[in-house]
Amino acid sequence: MIRIFVRRNPNLDYLTGDSARELEDLREGPAWWVPDGRGSVDFRRLDERLRTSSRSRVVGYDLVIAAPRPVSILLALDETRAPDVVRAHREAVSSTLSYLDERAAVIRTRRAGHEEEVASSWDDAVSFTHGVNRHGEPHLHDHLILPAVARAETSINDARSLFAHALTADAVYRASLRSLVQSYAGYRVWRSPSGREGVEGMDEGWLALWGGHWSERGSKVLWRRDEIRERWRDQARSVELFGEMRSPALRDGVDPHPYRASLYGDRWPTRRDIVRAVADGVRDGIRGDDVAAVVDRSFPELRHDRGLRERPISLYEAWERGPIQSRVLVRESGLSRDSSSRAEMRERGGVALERDELQRESR
Repeated sequence: MIRIFVRRNPNLDYLTGDSARELEDLREGPAWWVPDGRGSVDFRRLDERLRTSSRSRVVGYDLVIAAPRPVSILLALDETRAPDVVRAHREAVSSTLSYLDERAAVIRTRRAGHEEEVASSWDDAVSFTHGVNRHGEPHLHDHLILPAVARAETSINDARSLFAHALTADAVYRASLRSLVQSYAGYRVWRSPSGREGVEGMDEGWLALWGGHWSERGSKVLWRRDEIRERWRDQARSVELFGEMRSPALRDGVDPHPYRASLYGDRWPTRRDIVRAVADGVRDGIRGDDVAAVVDRSFPELRHDRGLRERPISLYEAWERGPIQSRVLVRESGLSRDSSSRAEMRERGGVALERDELQRESR
């Protein structure tokens, strides 16, 4: 899931000093970029915004938004379509920031003895895209830096709201990524009813080779593109292929089983809980704006809810109205793909890894 690190030091040398050259030729522009699309990165402006207030020592937040392991491994296995995977990832990060900006940015105020939440924004956010972990494995992720100072620059955005929406933001990112990778790169990225994510056509052996599980954190290494390519090629020669990941059947709309399972145990879910459940329930992904459209058409009374104190509804109502209505609305929105297009995607994704140079060299 998305990890949030509270920053009390405005120094970003750890990120600005890493140009992520392992992604050169796969990524448009430098490692740093502006997810909301408003101009270019202004580090002077960012330094001014990463400051404390009289009431807090927090200067901002570092959100680590990472692609599922099978999607990251595509960077090593299919260099031809790797730029499309990186593009899909960045667009999914933008969808995540849009969600957080619209729903998780609030300022707490007290009026007449009552605490209120006033809409704010995560202005001047900057993100850094990287493609490896500390052990040199494929690991596509972003560090999204959010200044804590609010829009008016006199108050601090409420951290409680940010943390409360983190799970939903992660679900929005992953659902967007599943949809975008298929649209841009032609690979079907799926989510099983149990929550496992995979890429259709990928052998389980690649997940064993680049599993991302280490007892030690490892040291920071700045890889060049040619160095990391050679490293991945050397490691690929030792892979033990086990067989293709078993993909769940194609399904239009929201699967009611993971949808209800996501809400299970919460007697009074709020809008953010329902958004998370819908995003998790669309097996082949759905873009962030479309998730919001589906939820708001199914639950119009929650359309304007934001912050920590969103209004709850009964679990029974969320269960009964959500899956049935969402299936219809997803189809009406044109989010489901026709059978011929899907068959083509399946064929492309199923044979791509067999054609890939790394696969051939490893056999």
